[in-house]
Amino acid sequence: MTGLATLLALSDSRLPTGGHVHSGGVEEAVTSGLVADLPALRAFLVRRIRTHGLVTASMAAAVHGGTLDPARADLETDARTPAPAARAASRAQGRGLLRLARRVWQERDWAPLGTKPHLGVAAGAVGAASGLSPEQTALSLVYTTMTGSATAAQRLLALDPGDVAALTFELSGLCERTAAEAAKELADLSDPLLDVLAQRHVERERPLFVS
Repeated sequence: MTGLATLLALSDSRLPTGGHVHSGGVEEAVTSGLVADLPALRAFLVRRIRTHGLVTASMAAAVHGGTLDPARADLETDARTPAPAARAASRAQGRGLLRLARRVWQERDWAPLGTKPHLGVAAGAVGAASGLSPEQTALSLVYTTMTGSATAAQRLLALDPGDVAALTFELSGLCERTAAEAAKELADLSDPLLDVLAQRHVERERPLFVS
């Protein structure tokens, strides 16, 4: 695959990594009344891109570029993810991506990642294996951070798919700028609201999404 084709494949919602069952906190935001329409969804997505998206993408870029080894990056991700529920969701998606990587790049040694790496850690190793640049790897993560929550909100709120798609196009520039920032250095922020939403989600009975 070419670099562009690989980037598109890694950003595809059909990728069997388990991402489609994670809403990124938007289900709890909808349940709590924080997101009820398209403008509120836009605000949520912007917040998620600038915080969770940036941190996860910066970790992936660091692993990809060799600034951090997987074990250290795993610890750094734990330190930047206060909510246990968010850590569990990240590791679940990381495990799914690692499982796919073992099938696609069978010649690579994936043992240093362990069995259940954080999503950003796994994505960094996959980006390096696939021949992408660190910024492209970061972009794939920022983009899927946005689209995963956007698609979940579309289903939960019965939004017009055209409106949601238009919103993701509108935010594409922010995704690119965030990826460029992530590729420069590690981000070390967290978002208390997203942490609270993640934890409340797993404590609620019968949620539609895993996170």
